[in-house]
Amino acid sequence: MKQRGPGGDKPLSRRPGTGEGAARRSEPVPTKPKIDKASANDQALDSIIAADKRAALKLAPVSHETEVRLDRYIVLLREWQAKTNLVAPSTLPQLWTRHIADSLQLVDLAPTAKRWADLGSGGGFPGVVLACAMAGTPGASVHLVERIAKKAAFLREAIRVTTSPGVVHLTEIGDNVDRITGPVDCVTARALAPLHQLIGFAEPLMRQGAKALFLKGQDVEAELTEAAKYWNIQPQLHRSRTGDGWIVELALVERRG
Repeated sequence: MKQRGPGGDKPLSRRPGTGEGAARRSEPVPTKPKIDKASANDQALDSIIAADKRAALKLAPVSHETEVRLDRYIVLLREWQAKTNLVAPSTLPQLWTRHIADSLQLVDLAPTAKRWADLGSGGGFPGVVLACAMAGTPGASVHLVERIAKKAAFLREAIRVTTSPGVVHLTEIGDNVDRITGPVDCVTARALAPLHQLIGFAEPLMRQGAKALFLKGQDVEAELTEAAKYWNIQPQLHRSRTGDGWIVELALVERRG
């Protein structure tokens, strides 16, 4: 017997139940876009480094040509940093102020120097930076002495990419005299060794007329006291523009005893 609906003789419609071929379809769940955290981090670091660059170039202004070379150098350094530890990772956001400007300030302390020797160049500070700054100077050259093969390979690539007047010597730091030919106006080092050891490395070049500019930290007084046990020195100290460090300038050194 047919059941009548409220409007007449039409049978009441039945809702399909389980197993009747008309299962209810669930609404598709929207897919959340995947966030590339590495890419986001890189973009954030790019922004921080760009702001740091503006601050650094106020501390140590350079020509447009030098700025372009330094930009190429920073790009290369960040690429290599992923596989070779060239700088402390914590200092990447301050690449320009902590490393570039810190190196560039040496140029003002030796404005007539054309031929430089950088002992223990590592990631290129100050050697590659000096080479970039010297690129437009006729007769300029920068000798970069490095004992670690991977870092020496990076330095060679940095000199090539920036088209700067640098020569890389893969050798022990104390063997620099055997590798560096011709006169040197200024010898420098950064984060390499205690001052009394640096003087020992640089002394052969200083005997030939080079002056020394060593980038040191807050404990410079203690290092000077220790160095005075081994060397007769008359240091001139310059406060760093980029932090709490110092630059030790030495014109003449003489071994005690």
